[in-house]
Amino acid sequence: MSKLTHFNTEGAAHMVNIGDKAITRRRAVASGMITMKPETLSLIKEKTNKKGDVLAIARTAGIIASKKTSDLIPLCHPLSLTHINIELDINDKKNTIYCECCAETEGKTGVEMEALTSVQITLLTIYDMCKAVDKEMTITEIKLLEKTGGKSGDWSRI
Repeated sequence: MSKLTHFNTEGAAHMVNIGDKAITRRRAVASGMITMKPETLSLIKEKTNKKGDVLAIARTAGIIASKKTSDLIPLCHPLSLTHINIELDINDKKNTIYCECCAETEGKTGVEMEALTSVQITLLTIYDMCKAVDKEMTITEIKLLEKTGGKSGDWSRI
């Protein structure tokens, strides 16, 4: 079992020192889903929501969130992201929108938190834009799917 790295020898929280780590190409993919009423999904697909193009705005919010991760999570290092890609897939049979975010950088620490933050803010933006017509929407299954690069190497849930 790995030890938790965000605590010093006295047990106090601290930002991990990455000064001596090598710069490597890093990538992380995270996903999540939002479930809603069929009528809500129709508004999104037909782009007739009063607030505008829900998916375009949600995707933009997710990109912005990935760049702001270190402002939101206290011990995250600020990163220079080289790429963020957010895919949104509508499933009419299940009344869901699946979100997958791929975050990339060349740096000394991973981009898992950026990918996870992006997914959550993308889905929360969908919720925010549609809550007037569907307060029962549910965001679920937020998870890291894979990561590559860094000292700990590659990892995949798949």
